[in-house]
Amino acid sequence: MSAEDSSVVPGGARERRTPFGVLDDLDRALLRELERDGRISNKDLAARVGVAPSTCHARVAALRARGVLRGFHADVDPDAVGRGLQAIIAVRLQAAARARLGAFARTLAARPEVRDVYLLGGTEDVMLHVAVHDSRALRAFVVEHLSTRPEVAHTQTSLVFEHVHAPTTAV
Repeated sequence: MSAEDSSVVPGGARERRTPFGVLDDLDRALLRELERDGRISNKDLAARVGVAPSTCHARVAALRARGVLRGFHADVDPDAVGRGLQAIIAVRLQAAARARLGAFARTLAARPEVRDVYLLGGTEDVMLHVAVHDSRALRAFVVEHLSTRPEVAHTQTSLVFEHVHAPTTAV
């Protein structure tokens, strides 16, 4: 971060310019707490960060309006819904197909097996996180939705033995 991307404002608070506007210490504290518990009440959130509930509500609303907070979601255990086998699948596309990378990724993201899709720079073009019932379902997904597609040059599947969730970012 360059010197012009960060500044100290009166009271010693730090501000950081981002593509979503300026984030100050209070914004970052709110984001940290919301990442820990997205269901926290406004009253409890305000108490944790040391501001009035009205200030807290206004700041969270502003973070949502600016697109910093994209939404809230439930973290469902795949085992609990019968999708206990997870895998990470690296996908390399044919060179001529890379122009259609976005459409390819959106198609995969719509599949019920797919938990996350990452578009990459480097050797691989796409990384998928999938959750399926068993190895037979994983094989079927790879064959039916990846290997048989003409735009796919290569796939490499790695099983996930354990997922350790890191709930907070360095905000």
